[in-house]
Amino acid sequence: MEINRYIISFSKDGYIKYTSHLDMVRLFERVFKRGDIRLAYSQGFNPHPKLIFAQPLSLGYTSESEQIEIETKVFYEAEELRKTMNDLMPEGIEVFKVEALEPPKLNEGSRTIASKVVGAEFSIEIPLSEDFYGDFGEIVINFLAQDTIKAWKKQKKKKDLKEIDIKPMIHELEAFEKMAKNVETGKIESKLILKARVDQGSASNLSPELIIPAFLEFTGIKCHRSEIEICRNRLIYE
Repeated sequence: MEINRYIISFSKDGYIKYTSHLDMVRLFERVFKRGDIRLAYSQGFNPHPKLIFAQPLSLGYTSESEQIEIETKVFYEAEELRKTMNDLMPEGIEVFKVEALEPPKLNEGSRTIASKVVGAEFSIEIPLSEDFYGDFGEIVINFLAQDTIKAWKKQKKKKDLKEIDIKPMIHELEAFEKMAKNVETGKIESKLILKARVDQGSASNLSPELIIPAFLEFTGIKCHRSEIEICRNRLIYE
């Protein structure tokens, strides 16, 4: 049987950011069903559609570029798939690219998109109080100059926390100030934008949730987590 594989790139913004990863999987499955896009299914006692997200996106995060890989029973033109999906997507999700993949050569295995993820770039938006002053470039240099950057990480199979050094998992970090108008109050507010390139994937994975408390403690910035916005700008593949 001919293998038809596609990489679908989409953005996630607005209130849809509060949709969990599991619900996102279900959403895409419904879109494919309503759009009469015939997904291929796995074999065995519990067949499931061949739909793989490159990397789950945490609840509450927006994203400029997420990818999923699908396999279909029949061939579709990439632009046809993109238009069909966008017509059925809820507000906040936009499919901006669909790429057809070459079928694997005979006797040659094909790695999934999820297995190729090694990193990601994030934008972390932190509100600043009016009395906070500092050279953001120097702050970042001093932050990264520490021998270790400690963070508490919850263990997968346990409820207890373990202190780890996240410094080796941070590959790039920069900071700058952005002035923005608060739509509710009309006031101009100052925000610190942290741009971070970190490990992501099965081999090593660093969540921005571990960077934020370490950075806030180092700088003395007073801010509640609920006030901070996080966007995944792009995934990095090997």
